[in-house]
Amino acid sequence: MQYDSHTKFATTTVFLHWLVGLTIIGMLATGIYMVENGVYTLYPWHKAIGFLLLFVALTRVVWRMKNGWPSAAANYKPLEHKLATVVHWVLILSTLLMPISGLMASVLGGHGLSVFGVEVFAPNFSVDDPEKTLPINYELSKAGAAIHFYLGYTVIVALLLHIAGALKHHLVDKDGTLKRMLGKTISE
Repeated sequence: MQYDSHTKFATTTVFLHWLVGLTIIGMLATGIYMVENGVYTLYPWHKAIGFLLLFVALTRVVWRMKNGWPSAAANYKPLEHKLATVVHWVLILSTLLMPISGLMASVLGGHGLSVFGVEVFAPNFSVDDPEKTLPINYELSKAGAAIHFYLGYTVIVALLLHIAGALKHHLVDKDGTLKRMLGKTISE
């Protein structure tokens, strides 16, 4: 099995980075669109993809723990290094907390979860009105919804900083950071 080196990232690292990153960007865009426009028909897709993303993100976290954090492609100012560390931690933790908080909001709100037709958590229908769902735990459902909402905007800021940092590394520093994440080998 290939692991990250200073000059080249493992195929697994590159694949998981782009799969999780692009999915998160798509999920954020979809989430904002759904909320802003009241498009409830997209919720089942959003929840299903978010649920599956949790397992991919967990795989990525396990891979990162096993593989270690990649070394910097060059020497940077301490402030840049600290900012990059904070942004990376926000992003990696968010890839776990966004699906978990979304699950809390939906499942504990009584709405259940179906993943492309497979019922994972059943809705909690009212006995009096079978068309209405009842919360399983209203407080935790609302806490999950609040975390999901505010963390979404936190992730957007972190993603913008991450992308800006990648572009700075590529266009200004010309240090190979972005090339490594594209699966290319850089010189020492």
